[in-house]
Amino acid sequence: MVRRQLLRAFGAVLVAVLAAAGVQIATGAPAAAARTVYYDASRADEFRTNVDQAAQVWNSSVGNVRPAPRSPGNATIYVDGGWADADITPFVVGGRPATENYPWLVYTYGCTGTLIKSDWVVTARHCPTPSSVRVGSVNRTSGGTVVGVRRAVNHPTIDVKLLQLSNAVSYAPAPIPTTSGEVGTATRIIGWGLTCPFRGCGSTPTVAHELDTSILSDNRCIGINGSYEICTNNTNGDSGACYGDSGGPQVRQIDGVWHVVGATSRSGNNHPICATGPSIYGDLPSIRSWIDTQVGGLTA
Repeated sequence: MVRRQLLRAFGAVLVAVLAAAGVQIATGAPAAAARTVYYDASRADEFRTNVDQAAQVWNSSVGNVRPAPRSPGNATIYVDGGWADADITPFVVGGRPATENYPWLVYTYGCTGTLIKSDWVVTARHCPTPSSVRVGSVNRTSGGTVVGVRRAVNHPTIDVKLLQLSNAVSYAPAPIPTTSGEVGTATRIIGWGLTCPFRGCGSTPTVAHELDTSILSDNRCIGINGSYEICTNNTNGDSGACYGDSGGPQVRQIDGVWHVVGATSRSGNNHPICATGPSIYGDLPSIRSWIDTQVGGLTA
């Protein structure tokens, strides 16, 4: 009786932890035999990592996890123990693959950025300054234009950095509006961050991901500088920016045109697991005059 209750509790906590880790689980009836789990084969390593992370909650270990081919794009993973059958479908912490080829999106090799002038990019101050960037492609390995970085300029107060390119590119920059928007304003975040929520849980996606979000009241984010930063929701309580999204754009549509209002900075709940709370973004409209001075005049 006690053992059965412990197994049930173990399974319930595992479901909760894996759900927080970016895995949606629909459980069936428990059984004693080895369980079969269906999972995207390309993300099998992420699944293994997340299960190990969950197991650490009980200072225990996961036993036999053996992936085997099932069908194109899937794998059968046999998990020993008394867990319930589960159909597991990964959801992306950062949302979905980009639905548009954003011409102002910039891959900064480890972080994300936004083209705000033909030869200037905005990203996060905490990101390393790259020697070059890829502009104008949602694919971080191909397309667009690779161009060198001449210098970096850090904002003195918030987590924002400007990168001056070695030469101008032909892609249309994202305009910076005069205000970021009121609480409840619909926004979108885009980046090449991890699609699983633990640091080191997998590789960053080749194609940038996007997530529809909205602006929250400042009091929903811990440690926010309300004058110069934006608090943004974690959609559905389980989606949001993650490692690698740093510096990436938070945009909103004005008259059908995407305008950049934020640069991804950090978690808004001081939690190392992504998407467990709101996120904080540098409020670009609030420092628009500083940006304008540094880049020699914004053209959009």
